[in-house]
Order: sequence, then C-alpha cells, then structure tokens
Amino acid sequence: MGPLVPSKVFLVRGVGRHKEKLVSFEKALREAGIAPFNLVRVSSIFPPHAKFVSKEAGLPLLNPGQILFVVLSENATDEPGCLISASIGVAVPDNPAQYGYLAEHSDVGKTQRETSLHTEYLAAEMLATKLGHKLKERGTAARLFRVSNGLSLKTRSATQTARGEKSVWTTAIAAAVLIC
Repeated sequence: MGPLVPSKVFLVRGVGRHKEKLVSFEKALREAGIAPFNLVRVSSIFPPHAKFVSKEAGLPLLNPGQILFVVLSENATDEPGCLISASIGVAVPDNPAQYGYLAEHSDVGKTQRETSLHTEYLAAEMLATKLGHKLKERGTAARLFRVSNGLSLKTRSATQTARGEKSVWTTAIAAAVLIC
C-alpha cells in the first residue's frame, strides 16, 4: 500500500440545535452532510496536486461508515443571543505541486465575513511561515496573499455562524473533507 494522500478536498458547514450538546453537534454534522461517516480529525496540510471539488461532487464518492479525514472547527453555546462561529480557511500556492494549508478557527461575537477573512489570513500566515517566509501583503483581490519570496497564495473559506437560543445548545461546525 502506497502513501495515503488525499486527491480531493471539499468544504462543508452546518448548525444544529438541541437541548443536549452532543445531539446539537450531531445535527450540525447532518446539516453539513457528514454525519454518516466515521470522522478522523487531521492536522492542516492541503495535499499537493489535490483538487477542490464541490460538496455535491464529493459526497457521492463516499460510503456510509467510511473513515473520513477532516479538518474540523466547532463551536457551541447555550447562551441566548450569543453569536458563535466555526470556520475553515484554506491557502494554496499557485504551484499545485506545493502543499497548502488548512486552518480551523472558532470565535464569539464576530460576523461570518469577519471570521472568514480572519481564518483565511491564518491559513496564509501559517503556510508562509511553514515555508520559511513572511506573509508580505494582501493582494489586490480579497482572496490573494503574497509571500516574501514572491509566491502568491489563493485563499477561500467555509464559515458557519449561529446565535444561541434559550434552553438549547447551538453548535456551529465547518470542515474540510479530504478524500483519498
């Protein structure tokens, strides 16, 4: 058996509510479409040559009960009115032979846009420093960063926000699903 390197990646997000915290997490997984799988959390490398696919293209490639590698962000609250977020940010270099980075982040009180932009920045910053360089600047496009060695990084994210409700747990999740 050769190395286990994912070739496809897709992003999902969901929210769940229930009086039990665990059930609210399960409902968030259901909304995201990844409840029927055995999730294994992995760290944050976007594999070289991996392709982004849509959730609609990725889910049919999977079988219920399958072990599924994910980078998962989750956040939960039982405080009414509390705004929570869970986000996955992705930074990939222009060269598909180089690996990228997946960052998971959760926050309280931040909008979906604020959390998304921050998580994309985190992914770009961690990839730049992992490559031994500094993140120089955000490019003219909102989802483009430059690194001190001239490398360009494109970013994207999946972010779920939700407000807590009285007498229930609210869970927000976002995940990058890696398909081998």
